[in-house]
Amino acid sequence: MKPHRLWPQETPEYASPRTRRSLARPQGLNLAQRVMASRVGELIARPWMDWVILQILRRLFFPFSRLWAAAHAAEGDIDAFAKAVPLGRRIGSGKRLQRALRIFERERANINSVEFFWFETFFGPKDVPEHRLAALEQARLHARSRFNATRRHFTHLRLGLKTTVYPAFASPTEFEASYGVTGPAFERLFDPPAKMPAIRRSRPVPTSAGRDYWIRFPTPAAHLGDEVYARVHEPVGIENPPTLIFGHGICVEFDHWRNLVDPIAMLPLRGIRVIRPEGPWHGRRVPDGFYGGEMFLAHAPKGEFDYFTAQHKEWAVLMDWARKTSNGPVGFGGSSLGAQSAQMAAIRARSWPEELRPDALFLMTHCEHVGDVATDSDLSDIWGLHKPLAKLGWNRDMQKDWLCKLDPPGLPVMPAERIVSILGRQDRVTHFASGQRLQDKWNLPEENRFIWPCGHFTVPLRLARDARPLDRLKAIFDGIPPKDRRTC
Repeated sequence: MKPHRLWPQETPEYASPRTRRSLARPQGLNLAQRVMASRVGELIARPWMDWVILQILRRLFFPFSRLWAAAHAAEGDIDAFAKAVPLGRRIGSGKRLQRALRIFERERANINSVEFFWFETFFGPKDVPEHRLAALEQARLHARSRFNATRRHFTHLRLGLKTTVYPAFASPTEFEASYGVTGPAFERLFDPPAKMPAIRRSRPVPTSAGRDYWIRFPTPAAHLGDEVYARVHEPVGIENPPTLIFGHGICVEFDHWRNLVDPIAMLPLRGIRVIRPEGPWHGRRVPDGFYGGEMFLAHAPKGEFDYFTAQHKEWAVLMDWARKTSNGPVGFGGSSLGAQSAQMAAIRARSWPEELRPDALFLMTHCEHVGDVATDSDLSDIWGLHKPLAKLGWNRDMQKDWLCKLDPPGLPVMPAERIVSILGRQDRVTHFASGQRLQDKWNLPEENRFIWPCGHFTVPLRLARDARPLDRLKAIFDGIPPKDRRTC
């Protein structure tokens, strides 16, 4: 079967006039997305690319990110940098490192200035012309990408690293003090907030797929105490659009890099609004001295519990906002870590108030037990957490026993006909067999199961040229009658 392209080939009746013009051609796609949407993309979205990506993560991304994070904490001081990494050997003369730290501090000053101006412009009281907003957003992405790319200036220190994850692990005793409760008391840790926080909305910026804006609110998770940001991709000219709340994978920060393959951002072309929250310790929520997502790993296994208990509460807030701003159906979704969050919340939502229950579920590269990713996957081998955790008294079986508590029993709140699942046969992170068991356990219809000849990282790449799962989600949203939109 010939795959559907990312953009629809025929103009659908739900499209606004502006969207109708955009649908006729692949406007708005960056270079990476255009490559993946071409015939070349069919060759790239194969398991051989997963091996390449794993090597890049192992040898480049995680080592360079740990060095880059140490530069955050060092503030230009070489001794503070060596301590923050930590390094397993002496730096030597340090001239090359001094230069790297100077470049880092220059780019940090630049992005801090740009983001301060961006924040004041998008959330401030003064009206701003649309073209200035678009230009400022491009300037922010450019400056942020430049700052992220300063990782390359620390390459000469890669072989001296002791670890790619800063060791701040909790002992079993410390962990049990926070999460040792069982039964209903444990499940209450995932409950929605009793009172929803106030949400602020930014000015919108036009895009080829519609318009984007940001919302922010204080996290209802007391153990985090920071602010949640979410980017909203919204179709133009669609009254009461359906909404997908979509979670990202670990260390993925789509709002802070240019030229990423991001097919989900094109859903507004299908009349679907997308809310993309930044998960705890990612994007604007990264603590100083860490890189995006590192806290999830550095505090393992407590970090997993801190993350998911917070994300359940935050997604409940987003669900409440989505219901209040559109009468359309609302779904949970995500990729990898975000998919695990979505499926957990979709099951626990059975005990949530009716208006907070999702109507649909859209999952990419997910599995039955989140603990399998932490203890038995290609990524867990790269992170190298097993030995330091074992020294604290954590063996793999103990970790799995605790992590199993994160997976709630039962089925998602919506019927199986409203769940879309995309798996890769060669996935060695969220293992294919585990995800397939879940498809069978939930009794998903065949038209909602997408099994591709890909690994974990190439499933999203294939989605950039094969949009059948997106079209299936659209059909599911279209099939939810208005009278059922707040019930499942």
